[in-house]
Amino acid sequence: MSKYLLNKFLFTVDRDPELVERYRADPVGTVTWWEQEMANKLLNCTSAEQSTWLAFTDEERRALREHDHVALFELGAHPFLTLTLFIALFERDHGPLEYQKAYGKALEHLSLPYPDVAT
Repeated sequence: MSKYLLNKFLFTVDRDPELVERYRADPVGTVTWWEQEMANKLLNCTSAEQSTWLAFTDEERRALREHDHVALFELGAHPFLTLTLFIALFERDHGPLEYQKAYGKALEHLSLPYPDVAT
């Protein structure tokens, strides 16, 4: 499991409106493409610099493909990164603060200590 890679996905997709729309419309294809093309590129570096070993686990891949923010949180994805991306994905389908309240309600079964979100 790589919390770094989960958070990198959430961060990079959230900061690109075209990727947000792509992820909303085709989560399976977007996760597959991102893992193959972007996962091993270093942030803020030239495209020639990249690693070779980062990959999602099957559990992480499933949670990303299914837009499962509860599973992502349980896997250690940072809740602020998940929330901001999921607001961009789904808030438009709901009334004011309706999505944020549903997001929190889906997590209310969790209690302290929360999963470690340090990367």
